[in-house]
Amino acid sequence: MADTTPRGRAYSGPGTGPGTRRLKVWDPWVRLVHWSIVLLIPFSFWTAKTDRWDLHLLAGYTMLTLIVFRIAWGLVGSHTARFRNFLKSPLEALRHLGHLRQRPVGVEIGHNAAGGWMVLVLLLLLLTQAGTGLFANHDPGFTYSQHGPLSMLVSEADSEWATSIHLRLFWVIVAAAVLHILAIIAYRVLRGQNLVGPMVTGDLKIPVLYSGPQPKMGHPLLALALLAAAAGLVWYVVGLGAGAVGGFG
Repeated sequence: MADTTPRGRAYSGPGTGPGTRRLKVWDPWVRLVHWSIVLLIPFSFWTAKTDRWDLHLLAGYTMLTLIVFRIAWGLVGSHTARFRNFLKSPLEALRHLGHLRQRPVGVEIGHNAAGGWMVLVLLLLLLTQAGTGLFANHDPGFTYSQHGPLSMLVSEADSEWATSIHLRLFWVIVAAAVLHILAIIAYRVLRGQNLVGPMVTGDLKIPVLYSGPQPKMGHPLLALALLAAAAGLVWYVVGLGAGAVGGFG
């Protein structure tokens, strides 16, 4: 739920005020992960339903790479991407939802208290989904093209257990995504906040006289290094099952 956190003073005079300007609140890396996930969820469903397991595995590896990167970026990345800057207490999140009908007094930057928890929940769900997919199988004959790369490293029972979680968790993710979309609509209708635009452009429209926090963006070279490291880690993990194609352990 891409909303905002640190609050700064905003113009509160009559009428429309002296105009607006743009403030960068979302870096390209947060937006890359966000919109890639939006595309990968339905793509993964389609590839599974059409037995395109090669593409399904590729989508899973991509998803896992992006989630690992986003977790790392949430520790050392841009101000608005860091978990410590948007994860508030559950009580504060509930308090925020209780005031959903009230329009924000000033300018808010980053994820709000409720949105921060939605981000964390979605990341954990997707991480679990991609992780169980590594051990899952979807074919009674256990052909190589239709099972996760690490399924041969565990017992058949454990692989079936991972498969069960993998299949059921998808619909939990869909439910969470629907809730996310409904929240975006609610913020637009009840609070007059456009949460989609800033996640597309990275910029938030703010009053010209705004004098609050200016979020610091993470260095692009650091982001590229972390993304490469995440891809390398996933490649290494997937490769662990390369020599175990012969049967279940």
